[in-house]
Amino acid sequence: MIVRLLPNRLLQSASRSQTARKGQDRFFQTSWYLSSSDHEYLHKTKIPTYHFQQSLPRLPVPDLEKSCQRYLKSQLPLLSDKEYQEVQKVVEEFQNGKGQELQKELVETDKINKHTNYVSDLWFDMYLKDRRPVVLTHNPFITFAPDPRPEYSTQLIRSVNMLISSVRMMKTLRDEQLEPEVFHLNPSKSNNDTFRLVTRLLPPSLSWYGAYLFKAFPLDMSQYKRLFNSCRIPRPEKDELFTDKNAKHILIMRKGNFYVFDMLDRDGNITPESEVLSHLKFILEDTTPAPEFPISVLTTENRDVWTRARVQLINADSRNENKLRVIESAMFALCLDDFEPKDPNEISHNFLHGDGINRWFDKSFQLIITKGGTASVNFEHSWGDGVAVLRYFKEVFTDSTKKHWVNPDTKPSTNASSERKVQRLDFKLDPFIKETIVKAKQRFESVTSSVDLHHLQYVKLNRNDIKKAKLSPDSVMQLAIQLAHYRMYGKNVGTYESCSTSAYKHGRTETVRSCTSATNQMCQLLLEKSGKQTSKDELMKGLQDCTAVHNQLTKEAAMGQGFDRHLFCLKNLGEQKGLTLPIFTHPSYTNINHIILSTSTLTDPSVSIGGFAAVTPDGFGIAYGVDNKYLGFNVSTYPQRSAKDFIAACEKSLDQLHVIIKAMGN
Repeated sequence: MIVRLLPNRLLQSASRSQTARKGQDRFFQTSWYLSSSDHEYLHKTKIPTYHFQQSLPRLPVPDLEKSCQRYLKSQLPLLSDKEYQEVQKVVEEFQNGKGQELQKELVETDKINKHTNYVSDLWFDMYLKDRRPVVLTHNPFITFAPDPRPEYSTQLIRSVNMLISSVRMMKTLRDEQLEPEVFHLNPSKSNNDTFRLVTRLLPPSLSWYGAYLFKAFPLDMSQYKRLFNSCRIPRPEKDELFTDKNAKHILIMRKGNFYVFDMLDRDGNITPESEVLSHLKFILEDTTPAPEFPISVLTTENRDVWTRARVQLINADSRNENKLRVIESAMFALCLDDFEPKDPNEISHNFLHGDGINRWFDKSFQLIITKGGTASVNFEHSWGDGVAVLRYFKEVFTDSTKKHWVNPDTKPSTNASSERKVQRLDFKLDPFIKETIVKAKQRFESVTSSVDLHHLQYVKLNRNDIKKAKLSPDSVMQLAIQLAHYRMYGKNVGTYESCSTSAYKHGRTETVRSCTSATNQMCQLLLEKSGKQTSKDELMKGLQDCTAVHNQLTKEAAMGQGFDRHLFCLKNLGEQKGLTLPIFTHPSYTNINHIILSTSTLTDPSVSIGGFAAVTPDGFGIAYGVDNKYLGFNVSTYPQRSAKDFIAACEKSLDQLHVIIKAMGN
């Protein structure tokens, strides 16, 4: 069961509160920011970045009986009456037997490890021990909206502006000037100077409780420490997460070639923009051909293959190890593509996997900018979820489009010494490495060529229409997905929606099981040919039920009260003890965790499109967004299924829902 990115409503609505460093408070350009003429930071704010971390509540271990009940409820729309009764007996046996022993041990272990939560270590292991390639299996992408001023959208100009804004973000975070992430339940009463003053004065051990009195909820920021200067490194059995917080350089990739230069001087100040412009112009004009054997393609390989290849690469030449460390410690990778996608499908292919050569998929994130200035982020998933990436995304988009550090008339520095300061990394390869690279490239091309991607922008219905009908936009989109699959295959299947648990210390995600009895009922009302005419009132009531059930599931998941992570930990604990537990060996458990519909949502003005690969060969990867002007789906799949047909089914489903929702809104 692989978790997919993209944050839930809690993260989308979380306020971008901003923080201050000790003794350096000033007012920033926005109403409650601290003002600063300092070129080095996005802002300087009032509350230290990690001020709330110590007092964040811990993720609760759910009650065993409630998890079992929730599990059974999620199985109900997937099973026949006879199958359900059988599963019910198996679950009751677990709940009243071995499950109680495992639950007791899990709770006791959780009490001892108060520095984290009961899921965290296992979740990291799940990712880092996975031997499958990270590309397609794990890494998602998010594409930036265009710069509002087209003249700033050339590859060179946008790259410079986004690079400088990114380093400003890095410095703001590194120097703990970044406002903590806080969800304001009532922003008009808490997102103000009084809140910031009171919570700043409280000691870290009490600060969360002070925020709670304002009905404001600080979110976990532990993942932010892996955002910059980080990389996943292939190791035997379990990969390593590496971070070098002192590194000052950026990695630039073009045609599979590696270039590095410092973005900070010896005093820690950001390199002047005219000098950065000179360096990037130098790289874009470099005539070095693409390498015959690009080592970057090794990051697309099976992790065991890449582990052996990395060791061999180091053995081939002692200098290769230092060059690898330069790549791994860089702030992030800026990938300059000699290609401009023409439509959403090409955009998705390019940013999801590209050619496998002009990428380093193990970096915490890669900022990719095409020949025409389209920008996107592809990020490695083991270190974190969408929390830190979305914050980076929003901050950099806003800063780079409002500040415009360079413009079309800016001249490159004549004293930049790009020929000396920009270094190109060349690796010495032996025959074994060359052969491994050739095979990796063949495998990558074979797998990625089988990925089917299609996009839908639906303009008949939007967020405002759905809200006017007093429905949840997310529940409507999830229902459209269920309808689409039911329309094509006539049945319900395992469905996954990612929900953030970042309101808790080291919180990551929980699953919303969005295939419910309510959605099943609507599928039958709209698609089954029973000969009975369904009334308008019955359809409206069905939609309201879907929203009510989905909202409750989302609330429970965000509060750590789903069942997936809990059962995952109990299952792991049972395996460690060598126990045979029928609840986990029963076909129904395998079936519900064979994710056919892997879904996730992200909506923000800075986002143009996002996506990820299907997590099973016969499944769909469904990224969707809800806008004030339209609804959007971006669907991926493999040859066993058709993304184009699924998109067509989604459109038909939205047409049906559109008629009902319009009637409800009148």
